[in-house]
Amino acid sequence: MYSENLIRLRCTTCKQFNYYTRRNKKTAEKKLELQKFCKWCVKRTLHKEFKK
Repeated sequence: MYSENLIRLRCTTCKQFNYYTRRNKKTAEKKLELQKFCKWCVKRTLHKEFKK
């Protein structure tokens, strides 16, 4: 049930997967982009949704 809406967020700088989150894929029009902390880059970077 919950795995359908689960998406991975990937750092655009180092390409590491850092976060998992959920969203409604039926109403979302474009991919999710968030400023999050990357523990490999040790700074806040842009994280984008990545397909499984």
